[in-house]
Amino acid sequence: MTISPDFSVASTTVTAALAAFLLIAEPWLGRRAYGSLARRRDAEPRALVRYFTFVLGAWWAYAAVAVAALLLSPGVDAADLGITAPERPVYTIVLIILFAAVTVASGRNFRGLAEQGKNVPGLSSVEAMLPRTGKERGLAVAVAVTDGICAELVYRGLLIAFGIGVLGLNSYLAVALSAVVYALAGSYQGRQGMAAFALFGVFFGGLYLATGSLLLPVVAHVALSLRDLTLPAPDKLRAAPAA
Repeated sequence: MTISPDFSVASTTVTAALAAFLLIAEPWLGRRAYGSLARRRDAEPRALVRYFTFVLGAWWAYAAVAVAALLLSPGVDAADLGITAPERPVYTIVLIILFAAVTVASGRNFRGLAEQGKNVPGLSSVEAMLPRTGKERGLAVAVAVTDGICAELVYRGLLIAFGIGVLGLNSYLAVALSAVVYALAGSYQGRQGMAAFALFGVFFGGLYLATGSLLLPVVAHVALSLRDLTLPAPDKLRAAPAA
């Protein structure tokens, strides 16, 4: 992947403001919102609906800033943010099929572990977000899809372009920087969550560099989010035998 974005002053200002927000305010906001959800989840039936609505609004607001940064820079085109066809389409399609198969298989395994009451890796850190009703499940799907699209546009597309075009980093350092910022977004899941977010940030960034497009990272991200956010909630599983 080779890009050479030329950010205008206005676009640089907008992107820098968003990057600062993601670096400083967003981790605090994420911890506060998820902590509130965890406390209210059992007592307030609509707690998860409100939380998911807030998350959807936040993600699309971040994406809108990324689009604004693109529109404010004549020297930055959509391809500089990964909004383009993959450089190697056959390679990308094969990887999408393989990744989909692995995600489905791991999802079935996780669901089986959950139904047996066994430990599911990472489940405890997102337990409050797991849906218990049809409406919550529909919103969970919407959040998973939005998360995959908007997170890749912002963290991979915009931040990597900013690192290359404004900070003068090479593509690998720009991916590393975006992974660090992305890791902080997982602070609401604790240290293990931050480590997982960092690894996935590098992974998604690597997919982006390998294909020159956000298509594969978006598909991979959406698949993982769908797998995790549609696992059955522990309370639902405990109620199943009685039902």
